[in-house]
Amino acid sequence: MSEFSFEVSREDKVLYPHDQITKGDIIDYYRRVSEYMLPLIKDRPLTMHRYPDGIDSEDFFQKTVPDYFPDWIERTSVGKNEKYTQVVAQREDDLAYLANQACLTVHMWLSRQDKPASPDRMVFDIDPPGDHFSPVRKASRIILDHCRRHNLPVYCMLTGSRGVHLVIPLKRDSDFDTVRNVASDFADKLAEQHPDQLTTEQRKNKRGGRVYLDVSRNAYGQTTVAPYTLRAKPHAPVATPIDPDELTQQGMHSQRYTISNLFRRLSQRSDPWRRMYQSAVSITTVQKAME
Repeated sequence: MSEFSFEVSREDKVLYPHDQITKGDIIDYYRRVSEYMLPLIKDRPLTMHRYPDGIDSEDFFQKTVPDYFPDWIERTSVGKNEKYTQVVAQREDDLAYLANQACLTVHMWLSRQDKPASPDRMVFDIDPPGDHFSPVRKASRIILDHCRRHNLPVYCMLTGSRGVHLVIPLKRDSDFDTVRNVASDFADKLAEQHPDQLTTEQRKNKRGGRVYLDVSRNAYGQTTVAPYTLRAKPHAPVATPIDPDELTQQGMHSQRYTISNLFRRLSQRSDPWRRMYQSAVSITTVQKAME
């Protein structure tokens, strides 16, 4: 325990009934994964997805920090017209405390608290049109290959749910509207080049079985699922950063890594996102690659 210790409540409460995973297991997980997770989420406003009685019971999203949270939990004030206060996790105990509040999944801003209007990442959210992961793999390869041809850095994460996030790290030299417009244009051009596989059509009934390139998260106040956070699904899958080449591995799918096998992976290979922001590019670089 660090100096910011707290009393754990109901440690034996089962939050994943299918697997008998308890709150104590969740707290232990977030303590162990903190060395990998914290560098990727530090200084960012967070939204908590809480499941007080487990994943089969009522859940809720919580943006604003409750009054009863201890003073040592860092906070930041965000919002354009109306300000509200959100959690910022900087220490191992911060993550553990959120887990003690039955926060299973952490969602994070695409910007940091010192410049909340300037994102440092562009995100493409890729979900399958059905239950198979193969279309996600193929769509991801199209984006990855395009970025590689134009020397754009791009990072890949299994969401732990259904799909993949592809992330381009950005220098903080632009605002959300610009980033979202560039991402939208990028997606439109890729969909034009691959009309049988990709679409930017928001209405599901008009996608025709194609993979939807979702760029809606590239907006002020929006969040994405944090790397190494748990998901509220059987077996407790983890949102896991992977090397892009791993997408081609046999048996790869969005819920490949779970609370029970993630640390085996981390003991065998380094975190592929550990140097992400050292390769950040300006938004104009992304625009030129798109053109």
